[in-house]
Amino acid sequence: MLVSSFSSTLMAQEVKRGGTLVVHMTSEQRTLNPALRASTGVYYISGKIIEPLIDKSYEGYEPVLATAWSGSDDGLSITVQLREGVNWHDGEAFTCDDVAYTAMSMWKELLNYSSALQANLTSVDCSDDYTAIFNYSKPMPLDLFLAAMPDLGHPVPKHLYEGTDILKSKYNTAPIGTGPFKFVEYERGQYVMAIKNKNYWREGYPYLDRVVWRFISDKSAAAAALESGEIHESGYLGVSMADIQRLAEDDRFTVGTQGYENNVAHSTIEFNHRNPILANLKVRQAIHHGLDIEFAIDNIMGGFAAPGRGPIPQAGEANYTADVPTYPYDVEMAKSILDEAGYPEDDDGVRFTLRHRPAPWGEYTQLWGEYFAQAMKEIGIDVDILTNDAPGFLSGVYRDYDFDTANGWHQFRSDPAVSTMVWLRSGQAAGTPWTNQFGWLDAQVDQLIDDAASELDATKRSDLYHQIQARSMEQLPVIFAIEHPFISVTNKKLQNHHNTPRWNSSSWYDLWIDG
Repeated sequence: MLVSSFSSTLMAQEVKRGGTLVVHMTSEQRTLNPALRASTGVYYISGKIIEPLIDKSYEGYEPVLATAWSGSDDGLSITVQLREGVNWHDGEAFTCDDVAYTAMSMWKELLNYSSALQANLTSVDCSDDYTAIFNYSKPMPLDLFLAAMPDLGHPVPKHLYEGTDILKSKYNTAPIGTGPFKFVEYERGQYVMAIKNKNYWREGYPYLDRVVWRFISDKSAAAAALESGEIHESGYLGVSMADIQRLAEDDRFTVGTQGYENNVAHSTIEFNHRNPILANLKVRQAIHHGLDIEFAIDNIMGGFAAPGRGPIPQAGEANYTADVPTYPYDVEMAKSILDEAGYPEDDDGVRFTLRHRPAPWGEYTQLWGEYFAQAMKEIGIDVDILTNDAPGFLSGVYRDYDFDTANGWHQFRSDPAVSTMVWLRSGQAAGTPWTNQFGWLDAQVDQLIDDAASELDATKRSDLYHQIQARSMEQLPVIFAIEHPFISVTNKKLQNHHNTPRWNSSSWYDLWIDG
């Protein structure tokens, strides 16, 4: 049985400085700029190089490049005090101008989740070098702003981006930040390397000399590298579930879900509603009834999951409700619904064929794709699986719409408006990954999402999200099939690891190696 948490470092233990940390990455990254791409893989690397205004600890929100914040009574402005004496890795001073430029040019216009969140941002004023005033045309709840900042609040240096083509900037893959580690090299297909920032604003940190992220796509090879000591940590279910269970019994490793509380994910089935077959609600309902969720939880996720109840997981706390329509596994019911929808079986027992793209995010997304094909065959739907690498999947689903169904996972980040609602809200910029590119439009849901994003009363806001959750389970634009935490395998030589609820995405300034 897997352990579900990591033991804490003994406070009396003497910190050892220096050393190189080697981290497992399953796939390449097309950008390393978290102000342009909200993505687990981007944070995993760039969170050590480019810092957010605010991070999340187990005690609450933690000041990073911001030191204090407050909101106006009407919710139309939020004032953020910035940290003084911080320099970018090239030696230039970090100021409000950097925050204002990034917020208006990237967070509002280009950052995949943030463009919806910051749609009502009208300006960021700098009353001095270290005071940023965010102005909104509709109320922005302070709690929502804070929840967004750890993932959607990374400033980048204005002096390196202004007057350039932002999307083509060389600094998107060679980032300059304020963090504890400085980017050195990105060797495509091999590794990314960063070294200690000797002028880091947190005095005495970081402890490590160097961090190397190695790209190892083969799960067995990654597990072998862990066992040989070539890599120290593999996160986000980076090795197979069988190896995770095996390594959990190895005294050299700690294995568990702690450090991911802010990064709960849904395993999804996504529909291209441009296909008239899938635009039929009855077909989507039948597909849901054809999925044995408990079987998938036990056999794909090793029991570390729960059935999904729409776009908000239980980690959403007050914004979550279990009072929603559900679709129990029932093959005969699924067949009956498909018959009623006008899709009878032909002489070969086939009703229609779907082209399915499984996301290449790890073993379990591939297994989900294979299970989906098997489950659909039971109800008379043939599924052709389209194998793709990460760029192929992102382009095929979110840019070219070259799919019928797809599966992957989507993270919930503290608040529904931070990430999850972009899967339902229409009007997302064309080609933006992990957003509603599915051809689905529901005016009622759009209005509820907009109302919730600007509602200052927490109780009323929760009620709006309960309505959204129920409506999404009625209409099934996406099947949020399973909610689950991630799992890390970590060498016990690492100290101070997984000590925040978004640790794999955070800066690791206090991480050190014992031996």
